[in-house]
Amino acid sequence: MRNYPWYRGWHDAYEAKGLTVLGIHTPEGDGERVIDSIKKKAKDEKLAFPIVVDNDKQNWNAWGNSMWPTVYLIDKQGYLRTYWMGELKWQGADGEKIMREQIEELLAEE
Repeated sequence: MRNYPWYRGWHDAYEAKGLTVLGIHTPEGDGERVIDSIKKKAKDEKLAFPIVVDNDKQNWNAWGNSMWPTVYLIDKQGYLRTYWMGELKWQGADGEKIMREQIEELLAEE
């Protein structure tokens, strides 16, 4: 949830330039599996991009995830170019700036 402002910001700033933000919600507990609750949270947080619900952890396992959240940047050809594990501002990290710069670089590519 601490990354939500940046996900919203990236979506709002870069959607018209070709960025597609796709959320994948993998629940940590049983209460996070309820689709209506997930929809309500997305609406309340103004997350206007699609969110896949991964209740069976198929995506989680396919990507080899080990922590919530993890952000992946995939280029125009479908290749994974970089990722960030954990909160973007964890303990003073500047993950949001680093990822935003990477987004801008990827969008500038042919």
